Amino acid sequence: MTHEAASRRFVLNILLGFLPAAVVGVLAHGFIKSVLFSPWVVASTLVIGGFAILWIERHLPAVKVETVDRITPLLALKIGFCQTVAMIPGVSRSGATIMGALLLGTGRKAATEFSFFLAVPTMLGATVYDLWKNRAALDLEGSGLIAVGFIAAFFAAMLVVRGAIAFISRHGFAPFAWYRIAIGGVMLAILMLR
Repeated sequence: MTHEAASRRFVLNILLGFLPAAVVGVLAHGFIKSVLFSPWVVASTLVIGGFAILWIERHLPAVKVETVDRITPLLALKIGFCQTVAMIPGVSRSGATIMGALLLGTGRKAATEFSFFLAVPTMLGATVYDLWKNRAALDLEGSGLIAVGFIAAFFAAMLVVRGAIAFISRHGFAPFAWYRIAIGGVMLAILMLR
């Protein structure tokens, strides 16, 4: 495959991975905002997600895809469907895509890299859609701050991703799972004591 063909396929894969979240996000936006945004949902999904990560780490299938350029369009679409789980508050977008990719036979490094690239259109699309839905409450002064925040977050993520990939390659995802369980457990305890 030529470099140009590989680049086109990569862009197609990112668009296919983004498609399920775009469709579900538009269709379920109102339900997610009105029903699922509660401290109980967030705390519960943190704990459930932590245990899911531990289970997935112990039951990984054989790796069939080692690098991002070996991801097929069908696999990209399947990873995109995994990403839709992250629309539930408390579920990590990167966690959902990486864990889904691992279950689908993608190696850790390729899963993490694809998740990072998939974040660009997903976060941009979600931000633009949310801004459009709330346009009446926005003013021009706030839009500059939003743009600066978005750009700063993007570049910070680019700096962190290399270190995250190296850490995950050495230690796996179990530390993140235990962190989620601990934070979610503390949140649930606080909610029960109120």
